[in-house]
Amino acid sequence: MSLPTLTREKIRQLDRRAIEQYGMSGLVLMENAGRGMADVLCRQGIHGTVVICCGRGNNAGDGFVIARHLDIREHGVRVLVFCDPSDLTGDAGENFRILQKTGVPIEIFGREHDAARLERELAGAEWIVDALLGTGAKGDPRPPFDAVIDALNAAAAPIAAVDLPSGLDCDTGEPSSHTIRATLTCTLATAKPGLITPGDESYVGELYVCDIGVPRRLVDEMLQEH
Repeated sequence: MSLPTLTREKIRQLDRRAIEQYGMSGLVLMENAGRGMADVLCRQGIHGTVVICCGRGNNAGDGFVIARHLDIREHGVRVLVFCDPSDLTGDAGENFRILQKTGVPIEIFGREHDAARLERELAGAEWIVDALLGTGAKGDPRPPFDAVIDALNAAAAPIAAVDLPSGLDCDTGEPSSHTIRATLTCTLATAKPGLITPGDESYVGELYVCDIGVPRRLVDEMLQEH
């Protein structure tokens, strides 16, 4: 089955037009994205702890929302943050501050890679959520994300990727030298060209498209322009 796709630039335009033309809030879009992915994870069956690994952009913000919704449903969850909290701005920063008040365990790794500590945090996880890098990332991930991606791939738990596996190019489907190998990927609003590139199945895993509340009329307009 052929899925409709939008490139990284078109996805940026989609978000901007939803906010500017339809009066939607970026926080609402992020809330819908995170809750939608929490729904997908719950349908897999969660019986243990979900470890959510977050970078610094909107992908991280989605991860904070996922953590909150899993906690609401009384699933075990903890969040690992791979940036300085001061780097978390905009909607991602808002959701981080909300999450800090919920009692969900948050571990700040900052900008340095601590291999032994990360191995301890991943031990015993039932699921790992990759919320490290978003559609805007290009080329090889920079430290500490390169080493973090390798550690996540080496862990025993299956990985669920937010929007696309970190390290995979959104448009071309070209994997970097450090690319998440996900069991499932929840892409947001529409699929991206890189997710359906032949040969990328081992990185993407099972692909789900999560509705984030963008009006269907706007999505259809963007697809026609594309």
